[in-house]
Amino acid sequence: MTSYKELGLVNTKDIFKKAVSGGYAIPAYNFNNMEQMQAIIMACVETKSPVILQVSAGARKYANQNILKNMARGAVEYAHELGYDIPIVLHLDHGDSFEICKDCIETGFSSVMIDGSHFSYEENVALTKKVCEFAHSQKDYITVEGELGVLAGVEDDVSSEHSHYTQPSEVVDFVSKTKVDSLAISIGTSHGRAKFKPDQCTRDANGILIPPPLRFDILEEVEKQIPGFPIVLHGSSSVPIEYVHMIEKFGGKLTDSVGIPEEQLRKAAKSAVCKINIDSDGRLAMTAIIRKILVEQPDEFDPRKLIGPARDELKKLYAHKNQNVLGSAGQA
Repeated sequence: MTSYKELGLVNTKDIFKKAVSGGYAIPAYNFNNMEQMQAIIMACVETKSPVILQVSAGARKYANQNILKNMARGAVEYAHELGYDIPIVLHLDHGDSFEICKDCIETGFSSVMIDGSHFSYEENVALTKKVCEFAHSQKDYITVEGELGVLAGVEDDVSSEHSHYTQPSEVVDFVSKTKVDSLAISIGTSHGRAKFKPDQCTRDANGILIPPPLRFDILEEVEKQIPGFPIVLHGSSSVPIEYVHMIEKFGGKLTDSVGIPEEQLRKAAKSAVCKINIDSDGRLAMTAIIRKILVEQPDEFDPRKLIGPARDELKKLYAHKNQNVLGSAGQA
């Protein structure tokens, strides 16, 4: 058993409380390799932002959870080396079973998500409660995120063709029965880089897809039901069109890519939404730079010359998110 405190990590309890009262959201950035971790920590130290390092089921398979755990330890030491000790959480993203949550808790994760949203309501309650009972019974309290409602889209092992909005009438019962620490809700965000189908969107004068607005009425009703309770948004990448165009210019094909407008995410971050998940934007930024280098410098074969500039672009993107979208800059 490894305690997250041995790694220098924190859970989400205090940082969420501060975020809710302060009107900002903590960035939750997915990572599965060293360069992504470096970019995240560089951006968050530069902007003095707390951060949640997220590990998906796909990342665990790709990089090995023990390697990822020790990368999180390295992230804490790297932040210190860069000159500012920011709060860092190591979080399991979309855990789908008690066993995977237990495994992560026992190997140093400070926070886990149990996603039972694809089950019936009663099964979701039972599974989430079981994870919470185990996580909260540890010597060092592990925070747990649950989910009500289903997001459409595809990201790693998470896939759903249709979304189902969160029912505000269920949240009080769910939170009280499970004792969950935070709640992911569905208000129109979606996983992946193509978050909506073209027939769900309008197009601007340049032919760019404009997605339907988020359901802030649902968010407001949830806040009324559980005032001050930490709310989480998944599938919240903005899918910057400049990266999409760069990828396509240098040989890629990303038909009908569309994300969540940054102004809507900033509005959400000023509410009880205290954690916003971003993954696809980072993938796009790194892929765009790597494709550009491969085309413009076809004789280059040093991976560092490809991934290094991609890491730098990712750092720039995440610093922008912290400062201008989430409002987390200066909150560490």
